[in-house]
Amino acid sequence: MNRQELVQLIRDRKSYLCIGLDTDMQKIPKHLHSHPDPMFAFNKAIIDATHDLCVAYKINTAFYECQGIRGWESLQRTIEYIPKTVFTIADAKRGDIGNTSTYYAKTFYETYGFDSVTVAPYMGRDSVEPFLGFSDKFAIVLGLTSNAGSADFQLQPAGDGLLYEKVLRTCASWGTPDNMMFVVGATQADSVASIRKIVPDHFLLVPGVGAQGGSLRDISEKGMNGDVGLLVNASRAVIYAGNDEKFAEDARAAAQALQAEMATYL
Repeated sequence: MNRQELVQLIRDRKSYLCIGLDTDMQKIPKHLHSHPDPMFAFNKAIIDATHDLCVAYKINTAFYECQGIRGWESLQRTIEYIPKTVFTIADAKRGDIGNTSTYYAKTFYETYGFDSVTVAPYMGRDSVEPFLGFSDKFAIVLGLTSNAGSADFQLQPAGDGLLYEKVLRTCASWGTPDNMMFVVGATQADSVASIRKIVPDHFLLVPGVGAQGGSLRDISEKGMNGDVGLLVNASRAVIYAGNDEKFAEDARAAAQALQAEMATYL
Protein backbone atom coordinates (compact mmCIF):
# COMPACT_ATOMS: atom_id res chain seq x y z
CA MET A 1 0.00 0.00 0.00
CA ASN A 2 1.45 3.36 -0.98
CA ARG A 3 1.03 6.68 0.84
CA GLN A 4 -1.76 7.95 -1.43
CA GLU A 5 -3.78 4.77 -0.88
CA LEU A 6 -3.27 4.99 2.88
CA VAL A 7 -4.41 8.61 2.99
CA GLN A 8 -7.50 7.78 0.94
CA LEU A 9 -8.31 4.86 3.26
CA ILE A 10 -8.13 7.19 6.25
CA ARG A 11 -10.45 9.68 4.56
CA ASP A 12 -12.93 6.99 3.51
CA ARG A 13 -13.15 5.35 6.94
CA LYS A 14 -12.85 8.55 8.95
CA SER A 15 -10.30 6.67 11.00
CA TYR A 16 -6.57 6.60 11.61
CA LEU A 17 -6.83 3.73 14.05
CA CYS A 18 -4.16 1.06 14.10
CA ILE A 19 -4.98 -2.04 16.16
CA GLY A 20 -2.07 -3.85 17.73
CA LEU A 21 -2.32 -7.63 17.62
CA ASP A 22 -0.15 -8.17 20.71
CA THR A 23 -1.62 -11.60 21.19
CA ASP A 24 -0.60 -12.98 24.58
CA MET A 25 -1.44 -16.62 25.22
CA GLN A 26 -1.84 -15.76 28.91
CA LYS A 27 -4.54 -13.18 28.15
CA ILE A 28 -6.68 -14.64 25.39
CA PRO A 29 -10.02 -16.14 26.50
CA LYS A 30 -9.65 -19.62 27.94
CA HIS A 31 -12.22 -21.17 25.62
CA LEU A 32 -9.83 -20.57 22.69
CA HIS A 33 -7.04 -22.65 24.20
CA SER A 34 -8.53 -25.86 22.83
CA HIS A 35 -8.36 -24.52 19.26
CA PRO A 36 -5.57 -26.01 17.09
CA ASP A 37 -4.14 -22.49 16.67
CA PRO A 38 -5.41 -20.33 19.57
CA MET A 39 -3.43 -17.23 18.56
CA PHE A 40 -4.83 -17.21 15.05
CA ALA A 41 -8.35 -17.99 16.29
CA PHE A 42 -8.15 -14.95 18.56
CA ASN A 43 -6.70 -12.71 15.85
CA LYS A 44 -9.26 -13.85 13.28
CA ALA A 45 -12.11 -12.95 15.61
CA ILE A 46 -10.58 -9.53 16.34
CA ILE A 47 -10.02 -8.83 12.64
CA ASP A 48 -13.54 -9.93 11.72
CA ALA A 49 -14.94 -7.59 14.37
CA THR A 50 -12.80 -4.52 13.66
CA HIS A 51 -11.46 -4.45 10.10
CA ASP A 52 -13.98 -1.85 8.94
CA LEU A 53 -13.12 0.52 11.81
CA CYS A 54 -9.34 0.65 11.51
CA VAL A 55 -6.87 1.40 8.74
CA ALA A 56 -3.95 -0.69 10.03
CA TYR A 57 -3.00 -3.72 12.07
CA LYS A 58 0.33 -3.86 13.90
CA ILE A 59 1.69 -7.30 14.73
CA ASN A 60 4.25 -7.25 17.53
CA THR A 61 6.44 -10.15 16.48
CA ALA A 62 7.76 -10.85 19.99
CA PHE A 63 4.44 -12.38 21.04
CA TYR A 64 4.75 -14.86 18.16
CA GLU A 65 8.48 -15.53 18.15
CA CYS A 66 8.38 -16.74 21.75
CA GLN A 67 6.07 -19.57 20.65
CA GLY A 68 8.68 -20.96 18.26
CA ILE A 69 7.60 -22.37 14.90
CA ARG A 70 3.94 -22.48 15.95
CA GLY A 71 4.05 -18.76 16.66
CA TRP A 72 5.51 -17.98 13.25
CA GLU A 73 2.79 -20.12 11.68
CA SER A 74 0.16 -18.14 13.62
CA LEU A 75 1.76 -14.90 12.42
CA GLN A 76 1.69 -16.08 8.81
CA ARG A 77 -1.95 -17.14 9.02
CA THR A 78 -2.79 -13.79 10.56
CA ILE A 79 -1.03 -11.64 7.97
CA GLU A 80 -2.60 -13.67 5.19
CA TYR A 81 -6.06 -13.20 6.72
CA ILE A 82 -5.88 -9.43 7.12
CA PRO A 83 -7.71 -7.78 4.20
CA LYS A 84 -5.34 -6.39 1.58
CA THR A 85 -7.15 -3.07 1.86
CA VAL A 86 -5.74 -2.57 5.39
CA PHE A 87 -2.20 -1.33 6.06
CA THR A 88 0.01 -3.83 7.91
CA ILE A 89 2.92 -3.22 10.26
CA ALA A 90 5.52 -5.72 11.44
CA ASP A 91 6.51 -4.35 14.81
CA ALA A 92 9.86 -6.11 14.83
CA LYS A 93 12.25 -3.23 15.63
CA ARG A 94 14.96 -4.66 13.43
CA GLY A 95 18.20 -2.87 12.59
CA ASP A 96 21.55 -4.24 11.50
CA ILE A 97 24.10 -3.51 8.82
CA GLY A 98 24.40 -4.50 5.17
CA ASN A 99 22.99 -7.82 4.05
CA THR A 100 21.51 -8.55 7.46
CA SER A 101 19.14 -5.59 7.21
CA THR A 102 18.42 -6.49 3.60
CA TYR A 103 17.31 -9.96 4.65
CA TYR A 104 15.27 -8.60 7.53
CA ALA A 105 13.52 -6.38 5.00
CA LYS A 106 12.94 -9.30 2.64
CA THR A 107 11.56 -11.36 5.51
CA PHE A 108 8.81 -8.93 6.37
CA TYR A 109 8.17 -7.26 3.01
CA GLU A 110 8.43 -10.25 0.70
CA THR A 111 8.10 -13.49 2.67
CA TYR A 112 5.25 -12.27 4.88
CA GLY A 113 3.97 -9.39 2.75
CA PHE A 114 3.84 -6.62 5.35
CA ASP A 115 3.49 -3.04 4.16
CA SER A 116 5.96 -1.77 6.75
CA VAL A 117 8.38 -2.74 9.50
CA THR A 118 9.62 -0.86 12.56
CA VAL A 119 13.35 -0.15 12.49
CA ALA A 120 15.86 0.75 15.20
CA PRO A 121 18.27 3.40 13.82
CA TYR A 122 21.06 3.14 16.42
CA MET A 123 23.55 1.55 13.98
CA GLY A 124 23.12 4.36 11.46
CA ARG A 125 22.44 4.85 7.78
CA ASP A 126 23.52 1.45 6.50
CA SER A 127 21.14 -0.23 8.94
CA VAL A 128 18.11 1.76 7.75
CA GLU A 129 18.63 2.22 4.01
CA PRO A 130 18.05 -1.46 3.08
CA PHE A 131 14.47 -1.09 4.32
CA LEU A 132 13.88 1.83 1.95
CA GLY A 133 14.58 0.10 -1.36
CA PHE A 134 11.21 -1.65 -1.81
CA SER A 135 8.30 -0.24 -3.79
CA ASP A 136 5.27 0.85 -1.72
CA LYS A 137 6.87 -0.25 1.55
CA PHE A 138 7.69 1.81 4.63
CA ALA A 139 10.44 1.76 7.23
CA ILE A 140 8.96 3.03 10.50
CA VAL A 141 11.94 4.41 12.40
CA LEU A 142 11.95 4.68 16.18
CA GLY A 143 11.90 8.39 16.97
CA LEU A 144 10.67 9.38 20.43
CA THR A 145 9.23 6.46 22.38
CA SER A 146 6.87 6.44 25.35
CA ASN A 147 8.75 4.12 27.72
CA ALA A 148 10.39 5.46 30.88
CA GLY A 149 13.85 4.55 29.59
CA SER A 150 13.50 6.89 26.61
CA ALA A 151 15.13 9.56 28.78
CA ASP A 152 18.33 7.52 29.01
CA PHE A 153 19.35 8.34 25.43
CA GLN A 154 16.59 9.97 23.38
CA LEU A 155 16.21 13.03 25.59
CA GLN A 156 19.92 13.67 26.08
CA PRO A 157 21.59 16.76 24.56
CA ALA A 158 23.22 16.19 21.17
CA GLY A 159 24.70 19.25 19.51
CA ASP A 160 22.09 21.98 19.15
CA GLY A 161 19.17 19.83 20.26
CA LEU A 162 18.21 16.51 21.78
CA LEU A 163 19.33 13.16 20.45
CA TYR A 164 15.87 12.10 19.19
CA GLU A 165 15.65 15.36 17.22
CA LYS A 166 18.97 14.57 15.54
CA VAL A 167 17.70 11.07 14.76
CA LEU A 168 14.56 12.50 13.14
CA ARG A 169 16.47 15.06 11.04
CA THR A 170 19.14 12.61 9.94
CA CYS A 171 16.86 9.70 9.13
CA ALA A 172 14.44 11.95 7.25
CA SER A 173 17.31 12.87 4.92
CA TRP A 174 17.79 9.19 4.00
CA GLY A 175 14.22 8.59 2.87
CA THR A 176 11.03 10.43 1.96
CA PRO A 177 7.48 10.65 3.32
CA ASP A 178 6.66 7.98 0.73
CA ASN A 179 8.88 5.31 2.28
CA MET A 180 9.54 6.37 5.88
CA MET A 181 7.47 6.97 8.99
CA PHE A 182 8.46 7.60 12.60
CA VAL A 183 7.38 6.14 15.92
CA VAL A 184 6.34 8.81 18.42
CA GLY A 185 4.79 7.72 21.71
CA ALA A 186 1.38 9.14 22.61
CA THR A 187 2.62 10.01 26.09
CA GLN A 188 5.08 12.42 24.40
CA ALA A 189 2.31 14.66 23.05
CA ASP A 190 3.97 17.80 24.37
CA SER A 191 6.87 17.19 21.97
CA VAL A 192 4.77 16.53 18.89
CA ALA A 193 4.50 20.19 17.84
CA SER A 194 8.29 20.47 17.68
CA ILE A 195 8.51 17.07 15.97
CA ARG A 196 6.17 18.33 13.27
CA LYS A 197 8.58 21.19 12.57
CA ILE A 198 11.31 18.62 11.88
CA VAL A 199 9.21 16.10 9.91
CA PRO A 200 6.11 18.01 8.76
CA ASP A 201 5.06 15.56 6.04
CA HIS A 202 5.91 12.12 7.41
CA PHE A 203 3.37 9.78 8.95
CA LEU A 204 3.78 9.17 12.67
CA LEU A 205 2.97 5.81 14.21
CA VAL A 206 1.72 6.66 17.69
CA PRO A 207 1.50 3.88 20.28
CA GLY A 208 0.44 4.48 23.85
CA VAL A 209 -3.23 5.51 23.55
CA GLY A 210 -5.43 3.60 25.94
CA ALA A 211 -3.68 1.28 28.37
CA GLN A 212 -0.55 3.49 28.50
CA GLY A 213 -2.55 6.63 29.16
CA GLY A 214 -1.85 8.69 26.05
CA SER A 215 -4.47 11.24 25.00
CA LEU A 216 -6.01 10.77 21.56
CA ARG A 217 -7.21 14.37 21.60
CA ASP A 218 -3.76 15.79 22.38
CA ILE A 219 -1.90 13.71 19.83
CA SER A 220 -4.51 14.46 17.14
CA GLU A 221 -4.51 18.22 17.72
CA LYS A 222 -0.73 18.48 17.84
CA GLY A 223 0.30 15.83 15.33
CA MET A 224 -2.11 15.97 12.42
CA ASN A 225 -0.91 17.36 9.10
CA GLY A 226 -2.60 17.98 5.75
CA ASP A 227 -2.74 14.27 4.96
CA VAL A 228 -3.70 13.42 8.55
CA GLY A 229 -0.24 11.89 8.94
CA LEU A 230 -1.10 9.76 11.97
CA LEU A 231 -1.57 6.09 12.68
CA VAL A 232 -2.66 5.92 16.31
CA ASN A 233 -2.19 2.45 17.75
CA ALA A 234 -4.30 0.84 20.45
CA SER A 235 -3.49 -2.72 21.47
CA ARG A 236 -4.57 -3.90 24.91
CA ALA A 237 -7.36 -1.32 25.16
CA VAL A 238 -9.05 -2.93 22.16
CA ILE A 239 -8.12 -6.58 21.92
CA TYR A 240 -8.48 -7.26 25.66
CA ALA A 241 -11.56 -5.12 26.18
CA GLY A 242 -13.34 -8.38 27.05
CA ASN A 243 -12.12 -11.81 28.08
CA ASP A 244 -15.12 -14.11 27.70
CA GLU A 245 -16.94 -15.54 24.69
CA LYS A 246 -18.07 -12.01 23.74
CA PHE A 247 -14.50 -10.71 23.55
CA ALA A 248 -14.76 -9.84 19.85
CA GLU A 249 -17.93 -7.81 20.42
CA ASP A 250 -16.22 -5.96 23.27
CA ALA A 251 -13.19 -5.32 21.05
CA ARG A 252 -15.44 -3.89 18.36
CA ALA A 253 -17.11 -1.56 20.87
CA ALA A 254 -13.72 -0.30 22.04
CA ALA A 255 -12.50 0.22 18.47
CA GLN A 256 -15.75 1.93 17.53
CA ALA A 257 -15.38 4.41 20.37
CA LEU A 258 -11.88 5.34 19.19
CA GLN A 259 -12.95 5.60 15.55
CA ALA A 260 -15.91 7.79 16.47
CA GLU A 261 -13.64 10.16 18.39
CA MET A 262 -11.17 10.23 15.49
CA ALA A 263 -13.98 11.17 13.09
CA THR A 264 -14.58 14.33 15.12
CA TYR A 265 -10.96 15.44 14.60
CA LEU A 266 -10.86 14.81 10.84
